[in-house]
Amino acid sequence: MSSEIASKLLDWYDHNARVLPWRSDPQPYHVWVSEMMLQQTQVETVVPYYQRFIQRFPDIPSLAQASQAEVLQAWEGLGYYSRARSLHRAAGEICARYNGQLPCEAAQLQKLPGVGPYIAAAIASIACNQPEPALDGNLRRVFTRLLNLSEPIGTPASEHLLRQFALEQIPHDRPGDFNQALMDLGALVCRPKTPACPLCPLAESCLAFKTGTQASLPVRKSRPPVPHWVVTAAIIQAEGRVLIAQRPPSGLLGGLWEFPGGKLEDSDGSLAEGLQREIQEELGLKIIVGTAFGVYRHAYTHFRITLHAFLCVPAAGEQLDSAAHPEARWVLLQQLTDFPMGKVDRLIARRLQAAPDLSAFQPNI
Repeated sequence: MSSEIASKLLDWYDHNARVLPWRSDPQPYHVWVSEMMLQQTQVETVVPYYQRFIQRFPDIPSLAQASQAEVLQAWEGLGYYSRARSLHRAAGEICARYNGQLPCEAAQLQKLPGVGPYIAAAIASIACNQPEPALDGNLRRVFTRLLNLSEPIGTPASEHLLRQFALEQIPHDRPGDFNQALMDLGALVCRPKTPACPLCPLAESCLAFKTGTQASLPVRKSRPPVPHWVVTAAIIQAEGRVLIAQRPPSGLLGGLWEFPGGKLEDSDGSLAEGLQREIQEELGLKIIVGTAFGVYRHAYTHFRITLHAFLCVPAAGEQLDSAAHPEARWVLLQQLTDFPMGKVDRLIARRLQAAPDLSAFQPNI
């Protein structure tokens, strides 16, 4: 039996639901892929990536059989690449343990790489019709305002209160629609900064709206300042090729390819000296740093960078020891497209590829 809140919400959803490609065929695999992509990413950004990904990997076995490089390439530009690596690893586990079929129980789903309580609940409710509350940012915001909850979100106390409230409200006949309705309500009406309360189907039940506190909720815990790092990258040229290196398989941008370099240290006398040190430490290669190629700024989840790219050449008599550094390769410009890269490195690669050959970018040594 639905609560009054669920009844009003589902009636609103029936008339206002967003048309999204994964909703037209909400099988577990489609819900899983979409929810993995939607973590910290806008719906509008995800839609074309989702459509291309499903076309390339139409089911779990095809995803499991692909190489990590293929999966990262399909993911390129979407960011937060650990999601893609987790999706790929989990597909292999599902084929090995569940005959290629996603389990429907939230507890089992959470044993898969990259699947936390929220994604497990989303799959279980939307694809398997199980009454599991899917507490994402939108649901937390809506419930916090309904309850006029002053406890900061993310604390054990607020999480307990919100989950208990969700369990009381979720209807057993349409749990997936209930969760998706809350997602849509949070995205379209109960927005973070400018909630459109007069349009909300739950306004009469909202304690924050009644007391005028909706714009100040939810309360968030204070965050430390976001660090900023200065980074350098080397576009090392030799015999018509450039040198790229693959990042370690785990961690930030794991498995992606880049123009080698690293963070500037306090002990570095200049950007050029810092870059020379990084290339020597990483690849055992002495380089001459020449012309500045470009400055790139980018924000990650917990820090920001300003990257300075330079045109470089190996120092006289220097050669890369390929046996000692199998993660590094000399490639032609047209081959750069074959290697999955992060956003900044792809911008560098595209600018290089826009020229007829490397002679257009001769380092001024």
